[in-house]
Amino acid sequence: MTDTLTDYGCYVTEEDDGHQALYLRVEGMRCAACAWKVESTLNAYDGVSARMTYATQRLKLVWGKDDFTPRANDLAAAVEALGFSVAPFDISKASEGAKAEESLLLRCLAVAGFATTFVMLFADALWFSDDASLNGATRDLMHWAMALVALPTTLYAGRPFFRSAMAALRHGRSHMDVPISVAVLLTAGMSLFETIRHGPHVYFDASVMLLFFLLIGRYLDLKARGKAREAAEGLLAMLDGTATVREGGQVRACKISDLRPGMTLIVAAGEKIAADATLTRGATDVDTSLLTGETLPRAVGPGETVYAGTINVAAPVEAVITAPSENSLLSRTVALMETAEQGQARFVHIADRVAAIYAPVVHIVAALTFAGWALWGHGGWQDALLKAMAVLIVTCPCALGLAVPVAQVLASGRLFRRGILLKSARGLERLAAADTVIFDKTGTLTRGQPMWMNPSALNEYETRLAVALAAQSRHPLSRALVQARPDLPVAPASVEDVPGCGLRGEVEGEPVWLGKAAWLGIESTGDSAPELWFRRGTNAPVRLVFEDTLRLDARRTIDSLKAHGLDIWLLSGDRRVAAEQVTAELGIDTCHADLSPLEKLATVQRLQAEGRKVLMVGDGLNDAAALSAASVSISPASGMDITQNAADLVFRGDSLWPVAEALRVAERTGRIVTQNFVLSFGYNLIAVPLAVGGWVTPLIAAIAMSASSLVVVANAFRLKFPGR
Repeated sequence: MTDTLTDYGCYVTEEDDGHQALYLRVEGMRCAACAWKVESTLNAYDGVSARMTYATQRLKLVWGKDDFTPRANDLAAAVEALGFSVAPFDISKASEGAKAEESLLLRCLAVAGFATTFVMLFADALWFSDDASLNGATRDLMHWAMALVALPTTLYAGRPFFRSAMAALRHGRSHMDVPISVAVLLTAGMSLFETIRHGPHVYFDASVMLLFFLLIGRYLDLKARGKAREAAEGLLAMLDGTATVREGGQVRACKISDLRPGMTLIVAAGEKIAADATLTRGATDVDTSLLTGETLPRAVGPGETVYAGTINVAAPVEAVITAPSENSLLSRTVALMETAEQGQARFVHIADRVAAIYAPVVHIVAALTFAGWALWGHGGWQDALLKAMAVLIVTCPCALGLAVPVAQVLASGRLFRRGILLKSARGLERLAAADTVIFDKTGTLTRGQPMWMNPSALNEYETRLAVALAAQSRHPLSRALVQARPDLPVAPASVEDVPGCGLRGEVEGEPVWLGKAAWLGIESTGDSAPELWFRRGTNAPVRLVFEDTLRLDARRTIDSLKAHGLDIWLLSGDRRVAAEQVTAELGIDTCHADLSPLEKLATVQRLQAEGRKVLMVGDGLNDAAALSAASVSISPASGMDITQNAADLVFRGDSLWPVAEALRVAERTGRIVTQNFVLSFGYNLIAVPLAVGGWVTPLIAAIAMSASSLVVVANAFRLKFPGR
């Protein structure tokens, strides 16, 4: 729990609209139902709006303009009263907490795995030997050997469940960890009791095996929830460092987090623009690929807006900051991504509903079984307790907990072998339900790198001169020119970079120019192809044409998705002419170009509001919020780290076909997961009445529980083989 002396009022901030906001980190949530509980409790307060992000454990509280800051402590106390830990939100601390939890789960998983292997060596001998060959001192020795490993393992590896169960019980709540803890402890305790009294049966194998399987599921869930936190960390890292500002005639360095509106920002060529600002002096080219995905830099001049995270590639400029770092486009994107992360998968909702009734039902059934057999049975309280334990063990949700994770692990392995990385537990399920696919253009449908398309326009000597000139520039078209002829040695050159125009210099005694048509006195050709013009001495300028080529199998992939009945859209921040050209070439029906990140996000949200299940495929920061908001998302490995963090799946290579392959695997995985749920529920419908009736001993219950898990795993293993 947090320090009760913490004054959360000092962490209250003011929103743009004047409302007050408080961001808290909430720890101890085990499922989406916990997030719903926090939200519903706080929303019951008059004038308070609460939004809980389960993945990042961030709680946002907003209330009106009236100042009632002391109420912040009351709201934090209300969350703690539910049994959760609360602290002021700090993304670095949230990351540290998640890493500590992951480390604990891995240690517990390793210990439980070792103990399961050790105990099963003895359990197999006891199961498959008759009483005559294994009895007396030999059997007791084996029981004590199992106890020596199983008991400390249960106490150590069961900590994640025991702590969660104790926190829930202290605050009058119950969830799936409570019956799990009761069953594990009762099984271990009863086994120890049977070992001390030289009983014939112990159940140490059931307790450690149960913990091992459940820890696997808990670890996979933690890794999935870490996705949104990693994405937010990646974005906020762009706001670290310092910027150069001019104040009172003096130039000084200032932390990016301390930048405020009205400050004058000085940005040198090649530097990152540290804040949203309006240009006041100088003209330059800005690399906006972070925001729009467009390959070519955009020319900007005084009065135009530049955004945090973009790169000034041409000339030094000055700009007046219009938004502080916490309200910049990057920060707003973090908020949008975290909000979008709150959607939960259908099977997660099923598990939550089961969890809501599982604990009380199991406890009631086990208690009634104990009472019934104690009052009307003939074996005394020990026999009644064994039958009650059998109910707790046989109804253990191990198979239910494995229904989704095992299928996802196997599907993930199959996708990985095909160059596709599955990053989100919800990815496959939602991909199988998608009915609309939205593609970004640059870097997604295309390679994102311009290629020189007419190298024959220059002879070998002129090509050597042009490459030597282009090697001195960071412009994407200059780099494409150099990459087109890596075999040519780069000749020494004296080069001047003319901002917004191009390059001029002298190579091998020849005066040469490489740049825009207007700079060299050439009228525009009128088409949309990216171009550079090269001139040597007094010779006529030569047009060099570039093109961002389509990915391999792009047309085949689009045709496959359309044949599958999906509606295909193109949303691009690039120029309309370039976007429409790709649309026509690939046979895409709907195209929208010149879109900002917020417009892309709004389009995705509008389609989902219409009931569509949207698959978003994109690679730039301008796609990050839309990727998080979409039902499911895919990013190429060539995309930015931040979009890969935001995406549910990432594919490698130059081909677009992995998008269609992932959809096929997702549909098959969905069918197998559904079958696993049916098998899990069917098992309980049969096993529970038998356990209540006394026909199932704890030993048989442990075998049945393990068998149900093995059946689910065996069914999931069908994903390793070809088939529909």
